[in-house]
Amino acid sequence: MRQILPRNVFHLAIFTSLGLVGIPAHAEDPTTLEPVEVTTSKVPVALSNVAANVSVVSGEELRRRGANDLRTALSLVAGVDIAPGGDGGPASSVPALWGLREFDAFLLVVDGIPSGGAFTPALATLNLANVERIEILKGAAPVSYGATSFVGVIHVIHYAAGAGATRFEFGIGSRGSAHLAAAIPLAEPGAAWAQSILFDADKTELKSDRSGWDRAHVLYRGAGQLGEGEFTVDADYTSLSQDPVSPHPREAGVLTDRFPLDGNINPRGAKQDEDRGQLAFGYVMPTGIGDWSTRLAVARSNADTVRGFLREDFADDGITPNADGYQQNVHRTELYLDSHVATPLSDGTMLVWGVDHLYGKGDQDSQNFEYATFADGSNVPDWRTLPIDETTHLDDKRNFTGVYADLNVAVTDAWRIEAGLRYNHTSEKRNGFGVDLTGDEPELFEVGSEHRSDNRLSGALGTSFRFWQDGSDYLTGYASYRNTFKPAVIDFGPEPESEILEPEDAQSGELGLKGHNLDGRFEWDVSVFRMNFHNLVVSQNVDGLPGLANAGNERFKGAETELRWNVADGLSVLGSYAYHDARFADYSQLFGDTLTQLDGKLLEMSPQHIGSAGVIYGHQKGLRANLVAGHVGSRYLNKRNTSLADSYTTVDAGIGYAFDRWELRLDGYNLSDRRDPVAESELGDAQYYRLQARSYFLTARLDLGSH
Repeated sequence: MRQILPRNVFHLAIFTSLGLVGIPAHAEDPTTLEPVEVTTSKVPVALSNVAANVSVVSGEELRRRGANDLRTALSLVAGVDIAPGGDGGPASSVPALWGLREFDAFLLVVDGIPSGGAFTPALATLNLANVERIEILKGAAPVSYGATSFVGVIHVIHYAAGAGATRFEFGIGSRGSAHLAAAIPLAEPGAAWAQSILFDADKTELKSDRSGWDRAHVLYRGAGQLGEGEFTVDADYTSLSQDPVSPHPREAGVLTDRFPLDGNINPRGAKQDEDRGQLAFGYVMPTGIGDWSTRLAVARSNADTVRGFLREDFADDGITPNADGYQQNVHRTELYLDSHVATPLSDGTMLVWGVDHLYGKGDQDSQNFEYATFADGSNVPDWRTLPIDETTHLDDKRNFTGVYADLNVAVTDAWRIEAGLRYNHTSEKRNGFGVDLTGDEPELFEVGSEHRSDNRLSGALGTSFRFWQDGSDYLTGYASYRNTFKPAVIDFGPEPESEILEPEDAQSGELGLKGHNLDGRFEWDVSVFRMNFHNLVVSQNVDGLPGLANAGNERFKGAETELRWNVADGLSVLGSYAYHDARFADYSQLFGDTLTQLDGKLLEMSPQHIGSAGVIYGHQKGLRANLVAGHVGSRYLNKRNTSLADSYTTVDAGIGYAFDRWELRLDGYNLSDRRDPVAESELGDAQYYRLQARSYFLTARLDLGSH
């Protein structure tokens, strides 16, 4: 059973929110977001000029579409394929960009801070309440964020301290699910101390037995003048309790019918609980050489997990041990420091130069056990009654340090050049061991300790050229080259994997055209890319146990297009299409006793065709509606490309009505009720998480306006 703390938080928040409804409304001051992004170079750059494929999804659009998770939020962004759930738990997700669904191949940034960047993105604790916008950069960010990503950056930006509307939300959903949120600016921007507080909590019940999550989150943001500059502070805390689902095993090239849809073989008492807190400080001060910005953030997370997975060729008599499980505690501490100066060299030239450091320290302690269960999980034992076969320990310390410079030059009014260079120093130290408890005496095994340091240059070179402009309409071409590397991921699984793998590195190029037409009402972007990847980290079975390995060389290429047509006031039509070709180049792997060369094989779980189409309708008052269809093409479930999963299409839709301050809406998710395999487990061999079942949410929103 999940902890009762989030339920109590729900009750407390309801009464608190009801009491706050009496706060006087602030006068409305609707504004239009400027077409800029801050992800590529840490300073605002106009989207029409940036030499990269960058998409921006506004928070207002997310609320108009009832988007409540990363899958629905980014469903209309070209080439982004978000699988909900995964090994991180049902509240998490597994994004894929440029055809690569590696769980650390992209970087998650929240309000300018890499979230989980030293290890793996902190997706399970991510929240989308009171978001101002989400920026999605395709490809690496080798200068701004260094050795942290290859295929993209997802940057979630909440309203600044004191900004945004005072807003309350209450929702109830399928199978007893519920949601509430309160966003309250306490003092407006420009005040001696601008501040705001956000509280949101959700309770989600899934269709499968004993699965779902409770999550409570609070974010405080403050900002004010300190000396000659502006000082900011953010305090963020999330409490998450998850009941895990079980991935579906594959046998003879298909998802086995010996395992029922929505079966759950996790032992009684299974959980994926995590508490994560972060404190961040910022200071921006004008100097004679430009604005000097410094940001410091410290995050700490504690996770308590109990899970189990079926074995390959599992017995189904309910008596023979056929599953392996573990109880695990994982502690992570991360520190991020960035200090840079934005120096204007001339009217059209900006140099951003600085230094940053990302530190991560993590450790895990696991108790591993085996048990017997029917495939439907009807007789799973309580894990606390099972004997422990082995205990393991692993600890890891990593440092990512970089000195960088990013130059943006307007050669002419139409031609811009972007050039960046970064010197990276990374170091890592890892220790691990296991103790076998099955014999008469405990026996130490897999004792290991490794240390590795790397010094590498990374960089980017790009250009954009405005071919034509007439008022708000324009046509711009862009091109970029990026070279980056990243230390191999550590997943803190139940085994003491003390070996440090070779770092990954990639070189990528991109060409594109983007434009506005019809007086700015029609926006579009078309791009092609190619990436050569070396030492990709993949999951594989090692002596019957889950493990990670470097996978030689890979080739990624493709094309993506995204468009938006604002047909009339309050009516928009959006669409996207992507073709991805992600293949192994030179990589051989043992399957049983056979060494197989995978050159030319498509990467598993990487569809070649992804598309979406959506319609959004609504005004400030009156009827509102939206419809979004997303298509994911067929993809192979295995590296040898012998098991093909069919394509599928999901449909999300919502309808509502907005009054002066209230909005009432009904949203449906995955209305086509597709249950296709969308992510492969890194822990269960040849096992796949399915798309979550159809769900509904009825939401009431009270908007008291902005400062």
